[in-house]
Amino acid sequence: MSHFQHIARVPGDPILGLMDAYRADRNPAKLDLGVGVYKDAHGLTPIPQAVKLAELTLQQSEATKSYIGGHGDALFGRLLSQLVLGADNPLLEDRAAATQTPGGTGALRLSAEFIAHCLPGRGIWLSDPTWPIHESIFAAAGLRVGHYPYVGADNQLNVEAMLAALSHVPKGDVVLLHACCHNPTGFDLTADDWMRVLAVVKARELLPLIDFAYQGFGDGLEQDAFAVRLFAAELPELLITSSCSKNFGLYRERTGALIVCAETPVKLQDVRSQLAFLARNLWSTPPAHGAAVVANILADSELHTLWMDELDSMRQRIVSLRAGLVEALQAHGLAERFAHINQQRGMFSYTGLSAQQVQRLRDEFSVYMVGSGRANMAGLDANRLDQLANAIARVCLD
Repeated sequence: MSHFQHIARVPGDPILGLMDAYRADRNPAKLDLGVGVYKDAHGLTPIPQAVKLAELTLQQSEATKSYIGGHGDALFGRLLSQLVLGADNPLLEDRAAATQTPGGTGALRLSAEFIAHCLPGRGIWLSDPTWPIHESIFAAAGLRVGHYPYVGADNQLNVEAMLAALSHVPKGDVVLLHACCHNPTGFDLTADDWMRVLAVVKARELLPLIDFAYQGFGDGLEQDAFAVRLFAAELPELLITSSCSKNFGLYRERTGALIVCAETPVKLQDVRSQLAFLARNLWSTPPAHGAAVVANILADSELHTLWMDELDSMRQRIVSLRAGLVEALQAHGLAERFAHINQQRGMFSYTGLSAQQVQRLRDEFSVYMVGSGRANMAGLDANRLDQLANAIARVCLD
């Protein structure tokens, strides 16, 4: 008898598969614009110096490898909540707190389980398009998943369509919003847009779940937190998923948190009791190292300043790469067609290239990006912008 006889093979993750194809490509001029990690001018994903120094301190001072509890490192949770909500936010006294998770993805999974178990019958609404993992995480929790328009067929942000759709979402449902650096499009809402979204959320009595994976990669640490802090100030209840993968470079350390804002201190503790129970059945307790690194950096003024400087450099490099690519495309008469690349924020750009054009880039020029046309701008090399522009021109103009 074969117990596994009827188990079918599941297709591999398309982005991870893209990594494998890139590694197997022997073209020395290949370009990896697929996987969502920051890369420096040498094509490496660096460890920030602030992280290195924090790790040295931890190596000397760490006294135990014991568990850190269901909600994780308390100092990490407090300092990360301050980073997200603002250090002087009165909610942090007794109406908001963080539960540490294995990365931002873990925070999303915990939020999905919380909605499914504690808010039964609620659906969740995702932008179209959104990060593909959003789809599978909430579906795996058994939630009813709906979509609202975000970017139209013209590859432009469509705020009016978004608002119109949200205005018809069933009252009480959950709406997932990207705080900044929208993944996969790179198109972000303006402050005025956020005010209009907030008005609809209030009118429909929706529960916002704000995915905040890229704080500091858009316009700056404080600027990127605008929507989160606006909603926290205007609404009694809010869920926020935060990730330290990108802004601290802690990808493999899986460091994140689910931050809850509740209407009363008592209700916050009720919610946190449920989160601890759910987390216990998912991963028991979260990993300690990354959280300790972040706490060390945020608690030390010198490390904090060094980290902010390094984060600024990463963001500015991405901005310059966007501008450089559009400039390189100008020689081919394509600068206007791809001007939106300069309007987008964060690591990703919805280039507007078709699946067929993306395939040609891969087959003919060893340029790897996701089939939707999403390109990781942080994967570019400033010295090879002309090479990429030439390849894009060939697939667009031939």
